[in-house]
Amino acid sequence: MNYTLHQLEIFHKIAVLKSVTKASEELFLTQPAVSIQLKKFQDQFQSPLFEVVGRKIYITEFGEEIAKAAANILEEVHALNYKALSFQGELAGKLKIAIVSTAKYAMPYFLGDFMKEHTGVDLIMDVTNKAEVVRSLENNDVDFAMVSTIPKNLKIDRVQLMENKLHLVGGKQYTHTGKNLSPKIFEQLPLIYREQGSATRNAMERFIASNKISTYKKMELTSNEAVKQAVVAGLGFSIMPLIGIKNELNNGDLQIIPVKDLPIVTNWNLIWLSSKNLSSIAKHFVEHINESKSKIMQTHFNWFNDY
Repeated sequence: MNYTLHQLEIFHKIAVLKSVTKASEELFLTQPAVSIQLKKFQDQFQSPLFEVVGRKIYITEFGEEIAKAAANILEEVHALNYKALSFQGELAGKLKIAIVSTAKYAMPYFLGDFMKEHTGVDLIMDVTNKAEVVRSLENNDVDFAMVSTIPKNLKIDRVQLMENKLHLVGGKQYTHTGKNLSPKIFEQLPLIYREQGSATRNAMERFIASNKISTYKKMELTSNEAVKQAVVAGLGFSIMPLIGIKNELNNGDLQIIPVKDLPIVTNWNLIWLSSKNLSSIAKHFVEHINESKSKIMQTHFNWFNDY
């Protein structure tokens, strides 16, 4: 047998994603190039690695075993690369971060210069809701998390990053009267909620409960992007984080509806378990955040002051 690491990587990616098309996209290769390497890899085994039924690819039992072996081999190769870079005096290894879905509009800016400076660092970033983020942190699956609400059941250390402002938002179709509407306006509006476990949903529900507002739930959606598009389309209204609607505000697709006691203001935080023994990469990242967060805010989020 004479298969290559490249072929192992391609087959492993296909086995994980169950799709040649998706594998080609993640590996930044053309679909024909992936298919050719897959065929060359298969030709070196007498037993089939996969089956194609209709337009779907199914990995055989033998193929699953090969995929597991490929994963182990690739992990060892990465470890060798990290060690080589470390001996050259460079930071090398993995940085694992879990962030709530809205934080995807901010976290890349706090990572950008760090990742450019330390090319030996591989980033693994999971974007999900607050409940899953806290679970990943609690299980020690990640180095850091970015959240707007500090979990009460965990002892954590943190770096405060920036404000998180949540406004009542509507589409351009809506016409409001007055600069500071009563919270009772919520009783007249079809509301769109995030899913259970979302920090944005929790903040919205607390605001409604604290003002003793009687509302009806129109819709529940599982991502900030989905809520945003529904509001743009005129399907309802929602309390949304300012950080995720900059472009839509600028082009007029969305508008902030002024309501007394809004916006809700919390803070985005980079958090980690107090008991965690931070890696060299993680320690350097904390130093980078502390040194550069003010500059990042001024460069990329100065527009916050307009709202």
